[in-house]
Amino acid sequence: MNPVKPGETRRTPWIVGVSGASGTPYAASVLRALLDGGESVDLVVSRASRLTLLDETGISFRDAYWQDDLREWLARGADGKPGSFDIGADIERVRYWAAGDLAAGPSSGSYPVKGMLIVPASTACVAGVALGLSKDLLQRAASVTLKEGRKLVVAVRETPLNGQTLRHLVTLDDAGATVVPASPAFYAGATHIQDLVDFVAGRVLDAAGVEHRLYRRWKGELGGGTHTT
Repeated sequence: MNPVKPGETRRTPWIVGVSGASGTPYAASVLRALLDGGESVDLVVSRASRLTLLDETGISFRDAYWQDDLREWLARGADGKPGSFDIGADIERVRYWAAGDLAAGPSSGSYPVKGMLIVPASTACVAGVALGLSKDLLQRAASVTLKEGRKLVVAVRETPLNGQTLRHLVTLDDAGATVVPASPAFYAGATHIQDLVDFVAGRVLDAAGVEHRLYRRWKGELGGGTHTT
């Protein structure tokens, strides 16, 4: 339950940045798991990601109604079915910052956070962070996370990857970020699209050191993930 460590305040959140890449169910799964685990979240939704969210879920994410829109988004399953998850009062631990607000808390290194998760991360977002452009709050918060030596996890979602993007990813790795490609695995016995989404979200949280129960872990037993009837 969100323990207070030296140098942290009672509310020391994880920043979750959502870029415009396809894969908004990944972000929803990460957000649900963080809240289920008692963590606080600072949420940044890029302008491009709003278009992706609308296309993938039919949900319009609006600054003035972000709590209602976030609740609807997190309640939706990866298959698009509304009301798949019960989203209760946990959402009160989310603080939303508009992507254009460069005076927001996460834009400063003196603002206490545990780290940042970018999920999904588009190639444009990867390039912006690698080059230190800080063209919006998502990129600025990522740059601050790196300069402060905090954990930055980048869940890149693109295929194929060209040489330029690969070089940008190496730059992020050299800077201390952890690159987690959105690559689902099948050894956990997935039977539903939500299982595949949760596996990727779980690996993002693993990289951040956040406990969760999103997927079955490997135990060294072949066939352990096979479901029998």
